[in-house]
Formats: sequence, C-alpha cells, structure tokens
Amino acid sequence: MLHLSVTELAAELSRGAFSSVELTRACLDRIRQRNPRLNAFITVCEESALAEAAGADRARARGDTRPLLGIPLAHKDIFCTRGLPTTCGSRMLRHFLPPYDAGVVEKLREAGAVLLGKTNMDEFAMGSSNETSFFGPVCNPHDPDKVPGGSSGGSAAAVAGGLCPMATGTDTGGSIRQPASFCGITGFKPSYGRVSRWGMIAFASSLDQAGTLTRTAADAALMMQAMAGLDPRDSTSVDRPVEDYAGEAGVSLRGLRVGVPLPHFTEGLSAGVEQGVRAALGELEKAGAELIDIDLPNNYLSVPAYYVVAPAEASANLSRYDGVRYGYRCEEPKDLEDLYTRTRSEGFGEEVKRRILVGTYALSAGYYDAYYVKAQRIRRLIRRDFARAFAKVDVIAGPTSPHVAFAHGAKADPVEMYLEDIFTIAVNLAGLPAISVPAGHDRGLPFGLHIIGPDFSEARVLGVAHQFQQLTDWHLQLPRDTHLSPTSPGHPPFRTPEDTHHSRNAREGAS
Repeated sequence: MLHLSVTELAAELSRGAFSSVELTRACLDRIRQRNPRLNAFITVCEESALAEAAGADRARARGDTRPLLGIPLAHKDIFCTRGLPTTCGSRMLRHFLPPYDAGVVEKLREAGAVLLGKTNMDEFAMGSSNETSFFGPVCNPHDPDKVPGGSSGGSAAAVAGGLCPMATGTDTGGSIRQPASFCGITGFKPSYGRVSRWGMIAFASSLDQAGTLTRTAADAALMMQAMAGLDPRDSTSVDRPVEDYAGEAGVSLRGLRVGVPLPHFTEGLSAGVEQGVRAALGELEKAGAELIDIDLPNNYLSVPAYYVVAPAEASANLSRYDGVRYGYRCEEPKDLEDLYTRTRSEGFGEEVKRRILVGTYALSAGYYDAYYVKAQRIRRLIRRDFARAFAKVDVIAGPTSPHVAFAHGAKADPVEMYLEDIFTIAVNLAGLPAISVPAGHDRGLPFGLHIIGPDFSEARVLGVAHQFQQLTDWHLQLPRDTHLSPTSPGHPPFRTPEDTHHSRNAREGAS
C-alpha cells in the first residue's frame, strides 16, 4: 500500500481494503526503518497521527466521503503547526512551538488528512540541494549519495521513498519543482496568491508560494482542491473561485498548443536530459498537441534578478530574529549590540547569512536604485515575455532542471548552486503556475518535464500533466530499495544536535 497514489489509497480506504490506522501505522513503520538513512523527517508525531487516523476511520464509518480523509501527510517544516516544532531547518527556530496552524495546515486538517510529521528542508528555504539544514542533509531515495534537491527536499524524499503518499512544500524559485525532478515525483507550484501564505514562515514574500509533492498530477489536484482559496488573513491571497481541479483531468491534448522555450535547450542542458525531454514532448505531439517554438528573450536575466529581489526580501523578513522576542538567543550577551550580533551569527547558517548580506547591500542607500529597482524592472520584462508567449500557446513545456541529481558536496561554489534553478526561477518572478512531472531517467536518476501555464490556469496545467502521465509510466518508477540500508557507505555526516526534536513522543531515531 505504501507505493499507491493518493487517488488509489482513497479508493482502497472507501472500499475497506484497509483502515486509515493500518495505513498510518505502515507509514510510521517505514519512517522508522528508512528515515535514519534519508533524514527526510525532522519531527514525527506518531501518537497524534494514530489518533487522527482512528478519528478518520470513525468518520468514514459514518459515511464521510472527503477524498483526503485518513490519508497520511507530511508538512514541510516551514508551515506553523500548533504545539508542534516548526524549525525552518534552522538553529534559530529549533525550539519554536507555534500557538496556531498555518492556513494550509488548517485546510488539510479540515480535509481529514493525517499529519505524520514535519520534513527537513534547506535552512529558511535557502538552497537547491537540501544541504544547508541545521539538522543535516537529506538523501535522495534513488541514490543516497546524491542530493534530493531543495529547498523542499525532505518532502520530496519522503514521498519518493514511500514514507508518505503526499507532502506540502514551498516554492520561491523552484523549491518544489526541482526536488520533484531530482526525486522522480510530481511537484506543483500554483499561481502566486492561489494558496494562503498565512503561517508560512517568510523567505521572500513576493515569491514564496505553497504547493504539493505527490506521485501523480491527479494527487496534486486532490490536494489543491483542499488547499486553494481566499484567506483574509493573507493580504496577497486572491479572491477568485476555486476550480474543479480533479474534474479538469480529462482535458484533451488534441489541438493543445505547447510552447517549447528555445532558451532552455542551449548550452548547460545535459544531453541525456535534453533527449528525454524532447521524447516527452514527442509524446504530447503524438497525442495531438502542436509544438511551437517560442522565445523568452529575458529569461537569461532571471537568475541575477532573482538573487537581488529574493535576498533583499529575506534581509527584511529575517531581521525579526534578533534574540529579543523569540527564537535562538546567545548566551550571556554583554550589551544589546552583542546580543544582536552573536544571536544572528550563531543562529543562522552560512547560506542564510550570505543572502542577508547580499540583500542588505542591495537595499542600502546608494545601491537601491542600481540593484533592487533594476531587478524589479527586469521582473516586469520577464512577466511581459510570458504574456506574449501565452498569446500564442496554451502551455509552455521544457526541462525542469539542467541535469539529474548531483552528489553531496559537489556544488561548493554558491553561484554554481544558484544556477540550479535557471529554468524555474522566471516562473516565480512572474507568479505563474507550473508543475514538474517525471519524464525519464539519465544515468539511472530521474528528471522532470516542466509545464507552465498562464495566471491562475492551475486546472489546465494539472490536466495536461495528468494526460502526460496517462501516456507514460515514468511516475510509476520506484527507487531501488537496495540503496536504503542505514549502513550504506558514502553517506555525509549528519549534524544531530542533542536537543533536536525527534518526535512529539521523544521517540529515538526519527532523524
């Protein structure tokens, strides 16, 4: 049952093939067995998960037919969860217990999903490999010597490794879609404003968006049906009707105009990924879609623009972590300046400090117009490029990432790491919906097909992705279990702080 999709699990629960308690216990057993190797979970809440599952079984016996009722779920540890540690993968928040649930957590709880725990992530969502977490790096279930992608790598590894059937993630510049590509699963980022950001710890407020990590596009549609909608507590939440995402899965590919972005098929794209993505596009064409070459002339500026805008917003958002109100506080500060300096120096990791410095510089007097304002102008140009393209095509499709997952420690140069999101960042700058679906393997590792739609075309993007998955079986390919022994060699050392929260019940070995 652990490798069934959410859609299949819901059908099996409805017909009584097994109970939610049995399914939840199987997931918890899998976490106990595999998480020491994958390090996908930071926190596991075994006791409350089984209680929620028992409640779901009682509700189903009373005739409750909610699609996600009794389905186990994991939340990226960036979503506030009432009374449960929310660390953001950082020493700064390792003891933080929120007094409320994030909007996304509320909605999925109302849908009847069973919370298994919180997944590992790059610190404050800053990274493309899930190596910057205070709680140690996450490993790719297809090969634990490789990274799972980031920053939602813990959620991606948990779904790909069979630890849970669905998980939430956040996407600021590709942080759902890139790990989905590396781990061979489906990762969906909706339009900016489609899903509430309330209670989601901020990195870059104009770019962050909550989304889903699942096995299939049909599963993502079920999650989106529960997650989407106006939240008056979030000033960026959009007030527009929620579409029937699952109902649009039957969209026909015949006559669909698919834009193929020429800038994404140039130097830097690995030969194996290019060949596989072109084969995937060929499947769409054989099903009746029309492939149309398009240009996105300002796409090459997306990475430099993003790495001005995002660090600038991070500098402002993370200024609240000063040792005064909540979060980490240094020992015995001499004065206020010492409190600020040592708290932030000790509480933040290297990548977070690097981006704060870049962002503070970009916002400083004398440089604001030269950097931040110019980056925002480029952002408008990128959005205009997409608008012109969507006047000619219905969706845009290309590679999610230039290559497959790389080895731990292989990207020591920060700039080289920043280029990992070169095909995904522009989508966040424009606020568009996009999905990565498994499209092939290169050297034994998965890669994804990236499908982008116009503003608030979630149903169309999910429908096209679903139809692609009816034509191919890449989303059914599972990791090789032989790689997951806790004693497998070559694993990078984990940082395991003595006071790390391993579970709500202090169960040993969850991370």
